[in-house]
Amino acid sequence: MRCPAGHSFDIARQGYVNLTTGRTPHSGDTAEMVAAREEFLTAGHYDFVVRALGGAARTAYPGMGLIVDAGAGTGRHLAGVLAGLPDAEGLALDVSKPALRRAARADPRISAALADTWQGLPVADGAAGLVLNVFAPRNGAEFRRVLRPDGRLLVVTPEPDHLRELVAALGLLTVDPDKPEKIARSLGGHFTEAATSTHTAVLTLGRAETAALIGMGPSAWHGRADPGALPERTTVTAAVRVSTWRPSD
Repeated sequence: MRCPAGHSFDIARQGYVNLTTGRTPHSGDTAEMVAAREEFLTAGHYDFVVRALGGAARTAYPGMGLIVDAGAGTGRHLAGVLAGLPDAEGLALDVSKPALRRAARADPRISAALADTWQGLPVADGAAGLVLNVFAPRNGAEFRRVLRPDGRLLVVTPEPDHLRELVAALGLLTVDPDKPEKIARSLGGHFTEAATSTHTAVLTLGRAETAALIGMGPSAWHGRADPGALPERTTVTAAVRVSTWRPSD
């Protein structure tokens, strides 16, 4: 790929392109975390999140523009959204090379690029009809810049009782109860919340599935909790909030 200024970027044989210049401060999820996420998501445990996000996307998509997933991970959520919008094209952005290798193969209509949300998105002004942000960092100014005036930002965040059984049993990281207010502050001035909904699923997980769930999330950065002390099958509550944001005038 080449830009008008003459900068060139090679497309990796795994299908993604690295559009960063210089070093990024964080390399994102490790190969082990990505493998755990792929295992857990492929088993369908978070399909309720994909369905909720897809429903919000079908309502919010203005009918034109790229669908950009900022912090796309393996691309499963973006692929789920595209499944309900057959004429749309998707762009998966992440700082994790192992994640992008999978995202580039998640759907034929997904392009994948390595980019740091905090350093700016490699997307033209007003080119996106939707920006997705699922359990990922948020850059309100950049999200607003790349969205069309009639575009929408969809944000998925964990609810305070998300994985509460594992938090109690294994000491996993807790969800900040003030998270909705903090998100509103981080997006304030750029977006206005237009709709919100909560979605819950009760999962029954074996030890291997529980280990994958722990290994794919933020607790993996702080020392992996041992699910060996849990029963053979554990009931786990998964709860998320899906919010739709419109650009502020």
